[in-house]
Amino acid sequence: MISICFYFEVHQPYRLRPFHFLDIGQGSGPYDYFDDELNRSVVRKVAEKCYMPATNALLELVEKHQGAFHFTFSITGIAIEQFRMWAPEVLENFRKLARTGCVEFLAETYYHSLSSLYSEEEFRDQVHMHMKTMRQEFGVTPQSFRNTELIYSNHIAWLARSMGFQSILLEGAERILDWRSPNYGYHPQYSPGIRCMLKNYRLSDDIAFRFGEKSWSEYPLTADKFARWVHAIAGNGTTVNLFMDFETLGEHQWAETGIFEFLRSVPTEILRHQDFRFRTITESLKHVGDWGAIDTDAPVSWADTERDLTAWLGNSMQREAIQALFDLEAHVRASGDPELLDVFRRLQTSDHFYYMCTKYFNDGDVHKYFSPYNSPHDAYVYFMNALYDFRQRVEDRQPQALSA
Repeated sequence: MISICFYFEVHQPYRLRPFHFLDIGQGSGPYDYFDDELNRSVVRKVAEKCYMPATNALLELVEKHQGAFHFTFSITGIAIEQFRMWAPEVLENFRKLARTGCVEFLAETYYHSLSSLYSEEEFRDQVHMHMKTMRQEFGVTPQSFRNTELIYSNHIAWLARSMGFQSILLEGAERILDWRSPNYGYHPQYSPGIRCMLKNYRLSDDIAFRFGEKSWSEYPLTADKFARWVHAIAGNGTTVNLFMDFETLGEHQWAETGIFEFLRSVPTEILRHQDFRFRTITESLKHVGDWGAIDTDAPVSWADTERDLTAWLGNSMQREAIQALFDLEAHVRASGDPELLDVFRRLQTSDHFYYMCTKYFNDGDVHKYFSPYNSPHDAYVYFMNALYDFRQRVEDRQPQALSA
C-alpha cells in the first residue's frame, strides 16, 4: 500500500513595528518592539479566510471517511500563543482534530527559528518547549520532527536522531536525490536510526503555488486530475508526501479559486485506487522502506527555486542581523530574565530575515507579498534598531559582560 501523507505547516510570526532610531531607549519594555495590532489583524484575517474554513473542512472529511483520512500538522508555539489571544476558536478546532485520532502533530522549534544553524543549546531548548506545548494543548507527544522551513543537513538530522525522533521531513531537492525519487523512504548519512520523509515538491506545489494560476497549462486542477497524477506513482514509490503551508487553503489560494471544493473532493478520488492509503508521517514509516542514505552537509530547505538558505541568509544585511542577535545569546541566558529570553527568541523567528531578502524583491515576488514593510532595507533597519535597544536592555542587566 502506498502512503499519501498530507502535511500542513501552521505559523504566524510576531511582526516588528516600524522601530526608528529615535525610539531606541524610549520604549516601555522589550515587548514594545512588536506590532500587536498588526499581528492581531493578520491572525483574525487568516482565521476567517483559512484556519476556520480549512479545519472545518478537515473535520468533515474525517467524519465522512470514517477513519480512512489521516494527515499531519506542525503548529509553531508562537502561532499557538496568538491563537490563544486573538483566535481561540481556531485553537479549539485543532483540539477537535486532535481528538479524532486521525491527525499527527510534529515537533519543531517553538519560535520557528534558525537556531539549528547557530546554537545547539538554543535549538534543543526550543524543540523541548514545543513538545511541552503539544502535550499541554493536544495531549500528544510528537514522534517525528520538521525543522523550520524544512531546513535539513546531516548535522540537523543527527540532532533530531539524538532527541529520539523517528523521522525528519525535508525537501525532495534533486541535488540531494540525484536520480532517485522522493517517493521512497531514506535514512540520513551517519544517522541510520531515523527515517527521511521527502516532499514531492512537484505535486505539492501544484496545489500550493499553481492551483489558481490561470496561465498554467494544467489549469484548472480538478480532484480527479490530481488523483490520476498520484495514481501514476503506483509501482514507482511507497509514499507521496504532499507538504505545504496550511495557509494555502483560503489565504494563498482564495476560496474563489475552488480550493476548498478541491480539498473536500481529493480524498475520495485518491481512495478510488485500492493501493493508496492516507497516513500520517509516523504511521507511514512502517510502509515506506529504506532505500539508501541522504547525504548533505550543505543545508537544503523548501524555500524558493534554490531550495537553500538564501531566503534568510543570502545577503549581508541578513547575515549581519542574525549574527548580531546570536552574539547576545550567552548574555541573555546569564541575565536570568524570562522576558528578555522570550524576546530574544521572538527575534530569532525566521520571518524577520526573510523580509530582508533582496533576491527578487523588485519583481513583486513572494517575499514582497509576505512582508509588512516597504522594502528589505526597512525590515533590516527596524530589526537592527530594535536589536540595539534590546542589547542595551541586556547590558543593563550585565554591564560589565557586554561592554568588555
